[in-house]
Amino acid sequence: MADKLWNSNYLKIWTGNFLLNFSFTLIVPLLPLYLSETFGASNDTIGMALAGYTLMALVIRPFSGYVVDNYPRKAVLLVCNFFFFVLFFGYIAAGSLTLFTIFRTLHGAPFGATTVAASTVAIDVLPSSRRTEGIGYYGLSNNLATALGPVLAIYMLQAFRGDFIALFWLSTAFSMAGLLIDASIKLPAREFRPEKKVISLDRFFLLKGWREAIAILTYAFSYGIVSTYVAIYGKEELRMTGGTGIFFTLFAVGLIVSRLTGAKALRQNRVTYNASVGTIVSMLGYLVFAAMHNPVGYFASAFIIGLGNGHMYPAFQNMFINLAENSQRGTANSSILTSWDAGIGLGVLFGGVLSEHFGYHSAFWAALVINAAGVLWYFLHVRRHFEANKLR
Repeated sequence: MADKLWNSNYLKIWTGNFLLNFSFTLIVPLLPLYLSETFGASNDTIGMALAGYTLMALVIRPFSGYVVDNYPRKAVLLVCNFFFFVLFFGYIAAGSLTLFTIFRTLHGAPFGATTVAASTVAIDVLPSSRRTEGIGYYGLSNNLATALGPVLAIYMLQAFRGDFIALFWLSTAFSMAGLLIDASIKLPAREFRPEKKVISLDRFFLLKGWREAIAILTYAFSYGIVSTYVAIYGKEELRMTGGTGIFFTLFAVGLIVSRLTGAKALRQNRVTYNASVGTIVSMLGYLVFAAMHNPVGYFASAFIIGLGNGHMYPAFQNMFINLAENSQRGTANSSILTSWDAGIGLGVLFGGVLSEHFGYHSAFWAALVINAAGVLWYFLHVRRHFEANKLR
């Protein structure tokens, strides 16, 4: 009889992670509109204001991996998640662009630490025989939150008649729900295990996975540009006030379809197969988005990018985990998330500069070029390296 995949602890950490990311993504696509309409911020200023969040998450995640690997994981998860919840009140209280930027930047630290702790707890509660498959489904909690959050945000903003503060309160409520669910997870007691050897860089970043990290960074760069500026682009150039909700709905459908078509390959440990399919399909999606400046291209690209990302990201997460020793699970998780954060941050920052000075289309073509470079890098350097160095 096969080990049970969806045990109670796995369901709880899956749901808690969904709510964590959902509360975050509920406001992400609307922040450029909020900063523009409320504070009169320009596109490059918006990019710099929003990039601080990702930069802070990027800085904290390598240290988070070390802490998660050495301290009781549930305690780390709850402490970080609590501060993530509390800092939502900063958006509500901020009355200036400077204050908003400060709170936004600070918020990145507990988000970065909580996601590392949560993904490591998920691996701990999975039966070893179902781990590869379980990691794939766990990634779906991130993907669905990323896709569904913006959809609800668009409709809720219309229901609130443009009241962004009400949306911030809604995000706060979802964050609190995630914290409460995480608090109910039952894990065996785990004592602090101090390092007996000299602490090396490999305890903070999985050096063996640097090739995979470069690839993930390029894919995140592309997603950072498109996901951040898709709402304002659709409104200003395509004249679609409700198009963003449909965009992210189709993105979510693509993610779900990718799970149905890619689960068998993950069960069979064909990780590089899923990664290969995902990277190519995603690249085609960015090509459609950049080349077709009309609603057809806008919506078709959403489904294609979702389909590709749904194959690609869980496969890469499995790569990082399978390259690491069991004692480095936290480090492996922090490494892929750090790489993703770095790419998102660079995409938001450079996307803002490019769209402000050269137009949105130049930013979207840049997303395609960087993504294509990442696909080439994967086939030349990543795939063979993983197969030769994986531990399980």
